[in-house]
Amino acid sequence: MHSNHDETTELTTDERRQLRAGGTAVAARTRELLSREFVVGTELVDSHDGVQAAVAVQPPNGTVVSAGFQLSELAEDGGTDDIAQQIAAGAALEAMSNPSRHQPTGQ
Repeated sequence: MHSNHDETTELTTDERRQLRAGGTAVAARTRELLSREFVVGTELVDSHDGVQAAVAVQPPNGTVVSAGFQLSELAEDGGTDDIAQQIAAGAALEAMSNPSRHQPTGQ
């Protein structure tokens, strides 16, 4: 276990702001791709790779799907949209793999 952080992984205040804005943009795009039953949230987290934005989705059934990404991944062409599509696809798959326990019975 490494307790020393490499100084190159530290972000400036401006970079943190950019990463937070990127996480918010990914979460907003993810919300657009999914129905209202999916709950989407975002936060900044410290990981062994440095500070990351994390977006998590709680599907209507199943477990939370989340992904973390760094500022450099947002800078790539289509970064925000690509990340949002991957998270939304994972959340949709999780919901489809875990049918609701409260499905109405046939009449």
